[in-house]
Amino acid sequence: MHVKLKATPGIYLAGFMGCGKTTVGQLLSARLKWDFVDLDDEIESKSAMKIADVFDQLGEPAFRAMEREALLRQISFVRRGRARVVALGGGTFVAPGNREILELAGVSIWLNAPVDQLWERVAKEDQRPLARNRQAFEALFEKRGPGYARADFTVEVGPDGPETVVDQILGLSLF
Repeated sequence: MHVKLKATPGIYLAGFMGCGKTTVGQLLSARLKWDFVDLDDEIESKSAMKIADVFDQLGEPAFRAMEREALLRQISFVRRGRARVVALGGGTFVAPGNREILELAGVSIWLNAPVDQLWERVAKEDQRPLARNRQAFEALFEKRGPGYARADFTVEVGPDGPETVVDQILGLSLF
């Protein structure tokens, strides 16, 4: 088992919106028999608001503060030995200070997908406040890429489906 997972049994899935963090996380947690947490769901539950509404009504800084609080809560469970797979929000891993905290809280995995594939997945949705304009979407994708690349591992997401991604993760030198 990877030395980080022995001390802190947490796997954190990072990546741009639409890369499959939630779907892959649910499948991975089921295969590992670990808890699964979607950080965006935690924020929505705690705030009693949809993510888009938090952005629209309170602004991105307020959302990022809620996101950090939710992340720290999950890390506290992991540090107490409660194994879990956490699907991070698209900006969580690259927000200032979060990657450094995650470095000591388990293993991070970047689910890397091509921008065209991501846009195709999210363009139809109206609940993604940062996916309302293709040019801005692509610019944000380019901006975040170097931050995601600092994850412990990278798994390429292609057209083969989430089970293939889970198999790739389980094939990493983690277990």
